[in-house]
Amino acid sequence: MRDHLSVVVPCYNEDEVLAVTLSRLRQVCASADLAAWEIILVDDGSIDGTWSLIEQAIEGDSRIVGVRLSRNHGHQLALLAGLARVRGSVVLIIDADLQDPPEALQGMLARMHSERADVVYGQRTSREGESLFKRASAKAFYRLLSSMTRVDVPLDTGDFRLMSRRVSDHLLQMPERDRFTRGMVAWLGYKQVPFEYARHPRFAGTTKYTPRKMFSLAAQAFLGFSLAPLRLAILLSGLTFAFSVSVIAYVLWSWAAGQAVSGWASVMIFVSVVASAQFAVLGVMGEYIGRIYLEGKQRPLYLVSDLADHRPEHSSALRHSSENMESARVKVEHEGDEYGDQLAHHYRHAVDQQGNDKHGYAKP
Repeated sequence: MRDHLSVVVPCYNEDEVLAVTLSRLRQVCASADLAAWEIILVDDGSIDGTWSLIEQAIEGDSRIVGVRLSRNHGHQLALLAGLARVRGSVVLIIDADLQDPPEALQGMLARMHSERADVVYGQRTSREGESLFKRASAKAFYRLLSSMTRVDVPLDTGDFRLMSRRVSDHLLQMPERDRFTRGMVAWLGYKQVPFEYARHPRFAGTTKYTPRKMFSLAAQAFLGFSLAPLRLAILLSGLTFAFSVSVIAYVLWSWAAGQAVSGWASVMIFVSVVASAQFAVLGVMGEYIGRIYLEGKQRPLYLVSDLADHRPEHSSALRHSSENMESARVKVEHEGDEYGDQLAHHYRHAVDQQGNDKHGYAKP
């Protein structure tokens, strides 16, 4: 049996490119050998005409779904809002700026089936149209992250990927607010294979990933997947202690040799270094404690102000699944793995009814 594809497209102020993006996605989906397809456009609090374009696209085409968030929640949570609405057996994540080509879908589908993989992630062989700083910082980031974590996050990748439905559902069950989707997918495991492609320049408009947002995403990656910052603080404390011992030794040697030691300079150096180390340790601890504090609030991850969904209700199991994922995540948190196993079984059964095997692949 053929796949039922869901395409999730986070959008933020993309009125200059959205019409072209949607046209290319429709062409690719129509030409692919699919049983059915849908495109879920998530407006992440845009202040331009993005939502108006989404409403126009939905008219007369029930395969297009629009989700409008109440404000700008950020790319990662907009992506989560789209994943909560999918009904397909396989899910494609792609940005609206067309730097990642929709035409790669055919090759990614073929790779998924030939390798019997749960994830086919796009791996960039080149990054056209990006500044030297962006390319250098991205290269350094991925390699530093790989060396500091136990999770094998593939190098030179983004969120552009094709996933089986069970991977998508598992992502929805992960409740953390500071999300780093590509790292979370890697953490899930299952068979994941690369699909190499050349990243294109942005089709129109300007990038929404400012240096501030890039730094924030990098911080989420390191603090969410690595204890290295804590261990760095411990190392700094050790170095400070060693320096203190050497200062004490110098003072004792000077006293034993009968040399006059004023003491002021050494004391000031010692106090300043120790204070710096203490602040560094407290700063790192504050980052982790702050995350614990935010998780304890249990606020909604995002709020939807408008929903335009005219898809036919073809399967009660799949219909209710996308609507109930947020409450299911809370129930899993309180009731543990037993309910999580039941939830996974529910989704596998729902996908089986659509003609797919338990892994989310089309049956031969």
